[in-house]
Amino acid sequence: MIKNKMGNQTLDFSRRPVILGAASVVGKKEGEGPLSQWFDTVLEEDTFGEKTWEKSESKMLKTAMMEALQKSGRSKEDIGAMLSGDLLNQLMSSSFMARDLHIPFLGMYGACSTMTESLMLGSVLTDGQYSDNVIIGASSHYCTAERQFRMPLEHGNQRPPSAQWTATAAGAMVISSGKKEEEAMIADDEGNTKTPAVVKVCCGTIGKVIDAGIKDANQMGAAMAPAAVDTLLNHFADTGRKINYYDLILTGDLGYIGKDIAKDLLVDAGLPKKEVESRYDDCGAMIYAKEQDVHGGGSGCGCSASVFSSYIYKRMQRGELHKVLIVSTGALLSTISPFQGESIPGIAHAISLEIGQEER
Repeated sequence: MIKNKMGNQTLDFSRRPVILGAASVVGKKEGEGPLSQWFDTVLEEDTFGEKTWEKSESKMLKTAMMEALQKSGRSKEDIGAMLSGDLLNQLMSSSFMARDLHIPFLGMYGACSTMTESLMLGSVLTDGQYSDNVIIGASSHYCTAERQFRMPLEHGNQRPPSAQWTATAAGAMVISSGKKEEEAMIADDEGNTKTPAVVKVCCGTIGKVIDAGIKDANQMGAAMAPAAVDTLLNHFADTGRKINYYDLILTGDLGYIGKDIAKDLLVDAGLPKKEVESRYDDCGAMIYAKEQDVHGGGSGCGCSASVFSSYIYKRMQRGELHKVLIVSTGALLSTISPFQGESIPGIAHAISLEIGQEER
């Protein structure tokens, strides 16, 4: 029997790695959305003082990494490995950021599922005692994604209603094999201070590539939804948990259309509709308000990375959420695959986070 394995696809982290610190950086549009108060840094303009969009994205990721380090109470020298990825060719944002920080680097790519992929493998390193501390992260930028996957902004091409808006955002987390010696105080909405709850990584379900046969690159949510549902159902089967085990289940960037498809598929699979409606949401449907004219909602590596590193992590620290399942979703197309008539395969990885004394 394989040690630390639950069912077919789920890794059980027996030592329960701890998230010591997290940080998020978002663009101006994201800072005008419903989650504005939760983000650590909101840019005044999306160039971030750089000459190219790609340099801007890399700087955002570096800023999130450095702030997560500062919050964790660890230094660069304490970090055994950095796991990070983005949507650009050769992981340009992450690689150039890693060039500056001089931390042992593992480039990760799971399209927009990169944040949970990095979080899962970072937890493997700490839980397996290969490293005491690791830092993970992911980023995206609307302008870099448009340039690479669609049309440069200068073309002024129109976007169909189903198209999603790639988030200009980055998120980072420091994962440790043990609890930080001294916890910083945090303030609640009334200004009262208290010691934050410790957020633990309990298990992770590795997703499978699921292809729904969708070829329209403007239907990303629909392409990824079946993969998200497959991972969720396998997570429940592997762990023996029901949907009501979690306070919140959050997919990465299905947007409005993909979220509705995922909800229908979960109910069709036998999950109670009431529980699905009350416990499930999607980062791409949360990060923007509909009146911000983002059409199908948010997408991109940075969409889930920034929401996980801010809204989810801070609410868990406050004790407002006790058990959360985060499921980043990714569309595994390339810049050339649509032109070759290929469909868009989807992938999703799930991570279970808990505070306090979790059930075993």
